[in-house]
Amino acid sequence: MRPTRSISWLKAARREFEAFPADAQATLLRALTIAAEGSKADIAKPFKGVDGGVFEIALKHRGDAYRVIYAVQLGPDLYVIDAFQKKSKSGIKTPQRDVDRIKERIKRLKEALR
Repeated sequence: MRPTRSISWLKAARREFEAFPADAQATLLRALTIAAEGSKADIAKPFKGVDGGVFEIALKHRGDAYRVIYAVQLGPDLYVIDAFQKKSKSGIKTPQRDVDRIKERIKRLKEALR
C-alpha cells in the first residue's frame, strides 16, 4: 500500500469546490485522492504559467467545465489552491484573472508555510 499524503484546502478553494454539483465533486475528489497517493489521474495535467509541481484537474460535466488546482511541492501535504467553474469564451485557455488569483494564492501559501 502506498503512503497517502494529506489533502489540505485553502478555505476559499474549499468553499468554491462545495458549490460544484455533487457528482462533479465526487469525480474531482477521486482524482485528488489519486494525486495524494502519488500518481496522476487521467484528467489531471501540469498547470502552465506557474512553477513546477502545480497541477490542474479538468472535468467536463453536463456541458460545464470545472477545474481544481493543486500543488504537490509546497510541503508534506497536497494543497488545493483553487477550484472554479470555467466560463471562458476563449477556448481551453484559463482566463488571466484566474491565473493571477492562483499565483497570488500560491505566493501567500508559500509565505504561510515558512
